[in-house]
Amino acid sequence: MQSSTQSTRSPRAFYRNGPDHRRGENVSFRDIVQRFYFYRIKIGRWVTAEEEQVSANLFYDALCDLQQILAVPPAVISMNGEVALTFGSGGQLGASAHYQPTGRILALTKNAGGGSLAHEWFHAFDHYIANKLFPEIKKKNAFASSTWLQRDDYHPHALNKLLHNAYRTLFLTAEGDAANEFVSHCQAVDAANKSLYFSLPEELAARGFEKAIQTLPQKNHFLVSGCLKSETALAGLYPASALNAQLQKAWLRYFAALGNALDRQSVLS
Repeated sequence: MQSSTQSTRSPRAFYRNGPDHRRGENVSFRDIVQRFYFYRIKIGRWVTAEEEQVSANLFYDALCDLQQILAVPPAVISMNGEVALTFGSGGQLGASAHYQPTGRILALTKNAGGGSLAHEWFHAFDHYIANKLFPEIKKKNAFASSTWLQRDDYHPHALNKLLHNAYRTLFLTAEGDAANEFVSHCQAVDAANKSLYFSLPEELAARGFEKAIQTLPQKNHFLVSGCLKSETALAGLYPASALNAQLQKAWLRYFAALGNALDRQSVLS
């Protein structure tokens, strides 16, 4: 068991209690691409060898932990090879990682800080799964979360039923006839700030997913952190405990079923 991962670029330690996936060895971003089937990797020209090495180890451990938590084959992490990685190239100001729907790119900054990977990974999943849940949609950059709020004709399938139930839990009251307290609060915060961000369906979904992951017994603070004591958390912009428990159950049930189906089919379709 491994209690923490230490970055040589910073005195900060990223706590984790998962297994030693690397067996004490260094890995490369190429190893990440090969293990999880990302369709390509681009490393920025200003990334030093030391920065690349430290970050590769952190991201490898985090993605292995996520795969283990979700109980899915490695290809699910890259959406069956439809997602690419960039490191130290094409980042966004103030973001340690972000997802670009155009090109399906998971972008990691050169000085990538820990804690945001689960959030951005869920954006990639939410994007990828949209036309599996709603085959009729034509918009290439659609997210399943936002599309779910606009349509009620999801493709009938056992996995899609579980996915539908997860989004229903995320957005609606138990009766299913109104926005739940989490959604209403985020809408109120956006209204007070005269902005539209925290209440975007895809952002609600990503925050709901990352808190569900952070509150599991298996911890990796590079994969996810900040859902409990950050400024955003203290503002009530993550699901409260009761909703989080429901979402945690819904997402783990969905991904376990997906993993079982893929073990039988040996391919993500």
